[in-house]
Amino acid sequence: MLKNLLCRRAAAGDGGSSNVFSMFEQSQIQEYKEAFTIIDQNRDGIISKDDLRDVLASMGQLNVKNEELEAMVKEASGPINFTVFLTMFGEKLKGADPEDVILAAFKVLDPEGTGTIKKEFIIYSNFTGFLFTTRLISLQVKNMWAAFPPDVAGNVDYKNICYVITHGEEKEE
Repeated sequence: MLKNLLCRRAAAGDGGSSNVFSMFEQSQIQEYKEAFTIIDQNRDGIISKDDLRDVLASMGQLNVKNEELEAMVKEASGPINFTVFLTMFGEKLKGADPEDVILAAFKVLDPEGTGTIKKEFIIYSNFTGFLFTTRLISLQVKNMWAAFPPDVAGNVDYKNICYVITHGEEKEE
C-alpha cells in the first residue's frame, strides 16, 4: 500500500518520491537493462563483486584487485539491483562535467578549431561511454548518429553534442 501511494505521489508530481525510471526514455532503460544483464553473470538480479570480476575477465582484464572490485560495489548504498544500477547512472549523468571540460576533451581531436571532428574519431575513442560489448558499442554509435548525424564529409558537430550533454536539449540555430 505504501509503495502504491509513493508511486501515485511521484506520478502526480507531489515530490513524495522520485522515480528513477522517469529520468530516462524507454529505449535508454532497455539499453541499461541489457548492460545490467550482461554484468549480472550469475543471473541472480544483483551485481556482485564476483559478477564484476567475471565480466571484466570476459573483456580481458584478468588481474583486477579485490579492493578495486569492493570499491566499485561500495559506490552503491546497498545491493546493486537494476533500480539501483539505473539510479547510479542517473546520478552520474546529473554530475556530468561542465561544458568547457567536455569541449576541451573534444578539441584535442580538432587541432584546427573547426568545431567538428571526423566521425571515425568518435567511433574509435572512449567518447562513446561505458562500452561493455561490441553490440552495445554499435548501439551507442547508432543512437549517436541518429541524434547527431555526420555531415556529407563525415564530420560531427561536437559543440552541439557537448551542449546536449550539459543542457539536455539541442541548441536552436
